[in-house]
Amino acid sequence: MDVLEASQITPEMIAEHGLSEEEYGRILKALDREPNLVELGIFSVMWSEHCSYKSSRVHLKKLPTEAPWVICGPGENAGVIDIGDGDAAIFKMESHNHPSYIEPYQGAATGVGGILRDVFTMGARPIANLNALRFGRPDHPKTRHLVAGVVAGIGGYGNCVGVPTVGGEVNFDAAYDGNILVNAMTVGVARTDKIFYSAAAGIGNSVVYVGSKTGRDGIHGATMASADFSEDSEEKRPTVQVGDPFTEKLLIEACLELMASDAIVAIQDMGAAGLTSSSVEMASKGGVGIRLDMNQVPCREEGMTPYEMMLSESQERMLMVLKPGREGEAEAIFRKWELDFAVIGEVTDTGRMELVWNGETVADIPLDPLADEAPLYERPYAIPKAPEPLTDIPESTDIAADLLRLMASPALASRRWVWEQYDQSVGADTVQRPGGDAAVVRVHGSKKALAITTDCTPRYCYADPVEGGKQAVAEAYRNLCAVGAKPLAITNCLNFGNPQRPEIMGQFVGCVEGIAEACRALDFPVVSGNVSLYNETKADDGSSLAILPTPAIGGVGLFDDWEKSATIGFKAEGEFIYRVGYPLGHMGQSLWLSEIHGRKEGAPPPVNLDAEQRTAEAVRDLIDLGWVTAVHDVSDGGIAVTLGEMALAGSVGADVRIETHPGSTAGMLFGEDQAVYVVVSSKDATTLIEKLNDHGVVGEQIGVTGGDALTIGDYNSQATISLADLRAAHEGFFPKLMGADAALA
Repeated sequence: MDVLEASQITPEMIAEHGLSEEEYGRILKALDREPNLVELGIFSVMWSEHCSYKSSRVHLKKLPTEAPWVICGPGENAGVIDIGDGDAAIFKMESHNHPSYIEPYQGAATGVGGILRDVFTMGARPIANLNALRFGRPDHPKTRHLVAGVVAGIGGYGNCVGVPTVGGEVNFDAAYDGNILVNAMTVGVARTDKIFYSAAAGIGNSVVYVGSKTGRDGIHGATMASADFSEDSEEKRPTVQVGDPFTEKLLIEACLELMASDAIVAIQDMGAAGLTSSSVEMASKGGVGIRLDMNQVPCREEGMTPYEMMLSESQERMLMVLKPGREGEAEAIFRKWELDFAVIGEVTDTGRMELVWNGETVADIPLDPLADEAPLYERPYAIPKAPEPLTDIPESTDIAADLLRLMASPALASRRWVWEQYDQSVGADTVQRPGGDAAVVRVHGSKKALAITTDCTPRYCYADPVEGGKQAVAEAYRNLCAVGAKPLAITNCLNFGNPQRPEIMGQFVGCVEGIAEACRALDFPVVSGNVSLYNETKADDGSSLAILPTPAIGGVGLFDDWEKSATIGFKAEGEFIYRVGYPLGHMGQSLWLSEIHGRKEGAPPPVNLDAEQRTAEAVRDLIDLGWVTAVHDVSDGGIAVTLGEMALAGSVGADVRIETHPGSTAGMLFGEDQAVYVVVSSKDATTLIEKLNDHGVVGEQIGVTGGDALTIGDYNSQATISLADLRAAHEGFFPKLMGADAALA
C-alpha cells in the first residue's frame, strides 16, 4: 500500500481537477486518508457536473418518466420504449458542446460516435441520427469556421459508420458566440427480449475491454465539459477526443454479433470519463466491486500511466462483464472484426474499485462515494419573471417584403446546404428526409415507422423559462403529429450556463418545471437525457456571457403504417387550405418583431396543453383517414412562413385570405400561435370542419392551392410573391455564409 500512502496532493492540484475545498474534504472522509493522484483524478471526473449531475439531480426528479410503453427510463445508457410486435425503440440525446468549440470537426464527430455507442450498447441497431446545433452571429469571425467543421464532423462520422442523419436544427444567436452547442441524438431498434443493461453481476466474472486501444486523447474531457470557457480555450485541444468511424462500424457489428448469444452479463460504453465512469457505473449499479489490472489495458502509446488510462476518453471502446467460460467465444468474435479484446479484471464482492499496476495497488476506493453518494447541491435560484405582454404592436406596411426578409433570415433560411452533406438514406429505410416537420424512418422489415424530431425555441425560454420549457415539448409533440405519428416519449439535452449563478439556475429550474408540466399533460414521458452546464465564456474583464437557456427536446413517435405519413409540400392545384386551431395573433418574442422591427420584447406565446392535445389528435385523425395531402404546424414566423415553406416544398403556389380577427393583419400572418396547423385537403369545408369539431377543435378554410406565386393577405389587401423570388430568398443564406464554393448543387 506504499503507493496509496505516498500522497503529494497540493491545493493547486485540487483546483486543477475542478474540485472545491469542501469536496476534497469529502474525499478525505470517504478514504479516511489522503488520495493519491490516480484516486484524485477518479474522484474529479466522477464528481464533475458532466458525470454526477450534482447541480441538476434534485430537479430532474420532477420529470415524469413512466408510461405503460416505457421499458427503461433515465439511468441507463439510453431510454427504451415498446413499439409493439416484440420491437423496442432505444434513443438518447447528448451534448458535445465544449469539444466542438475547441476543435469543431473532431468534437462533433466524436459526439456522434458517443451517442451511437449509448444506443447500440443496449442491444439496438442504430437506424437514425439527428443533431441540434447552435452557433453565434453569422458575421462573427469564428462562425463560418465552426459551422464548416461541425457539419463536416457530423457528416464525416455518420456517413462512414452507415447510419443516416435524418433531421435536426441549426440556429444562430450572439449568445452562442463564445460557446456553441452541438447536441447529437441517435435512435435504434432492438427486440424487447434482447435489451442489455450495465449492472455488473457474478462474483469472479471477467471484466473485458473491447474496441480500440487507449491513448492520451480526451484526458480530462469530462472535467473540461464541466467548466466555463476562458480566453485560453485553444490550449484545451488535447482534451478533445479523436474518432474513427470505421472502427465504430466494426464495433457495432461485433457487439451485436456477441449480443445474439447469451454470453454478456453487462455492457457499458466508455464515454465521458472513459474507463473510470464505465467501470464505476457498472459495479455500483450491480452493487458489487471491481478489480482492474492496469497492465492488461490495451494502450496505443508508450509509457501510459494508470492515471492516463483511467481518464482517457479515447473513442470506440466498450467494457463488458461476461459469463464464466465465455471469454474465448467473445474474443474470437472481436478478433474476427479486427478489434482489441482483453480481460482486464474481475467482479468482486468488496464494493470497492481496486486498481493494480505492476503488482501494486494504485487505487482503492469505496464505490458508493463515487456514484450514489456523489455531491448533490440545491443551488440558490430565481426564476425570471415573465415579461409584460406587448401593448404597442406595429402593423406590417409591406407583407411581401416582410415575408421575403423572414424567409431569408438566418433563423428561417433553408438548411439544405447543411443536410445535403449528410447521408440521409443509407439503410434504405428513410421515408421522410430533412426539411419537413419530422423525419420518418421505417422499422426494417415491417410497415411500422418511427417519427423523430428535435425542437427548442431558446428565445422563448430566456423570456419565460417555464412557458419556454412547455413550448419546447409542445413543439416536438406537434411536429410528430404533423406527420401523422403518435408521440410516445422524449429525450432531452438541457444546455445552460453556470448553475452557481442564481439567475442561470432559475432558468434551468423554470425550464424543467415547464417540461415536466407539458410531459404530464401530453402523456409524453422523458426516458433519457443529458445536462450540459457551464456553457458560458469568461471575457477579459471577468464578466460572463451565458448561452440562451436551450433545453433541446428529442421526440419519438410511432406509425403503424409508414405509407400514411404526411408531408409539408402542396401536392396539386385546386386543393383547399385550412387553418386548424384557434389563432391569437401572438407577437411577443416573435421573429417578425425582432427581424423586421429589431425588438425582442413581450411574453412568449402561451401554451395551452389541452388545446395542443386536442388539436394534434384531430390532425392525426385527418391524416389517418387519408383526407389531407399536406400538413405543417405553425411556428417561427407564423402562418405566412408556414404557407411559404409548404409552397416551396411542393413547388405549387396558393391564394390565401386570412380574417384579421381577433388581432391585426400582421398578427394573423406572422404571430407565433401555438396549437395551430395548416392542412390541405380536397374535402369541402363543411365535411372537414365537422370532423375537427368532433374533436372540440376549430378550423376555417383560408385559401386554395395553385399557380406559381403565393398571394397572401386579408380581405382588404394582399401581396403576391413569385415562388422564384421566395425560393431565391429562402435558399441564399447558407451558400453566402459558407462561400460560393461551398454551395451544393
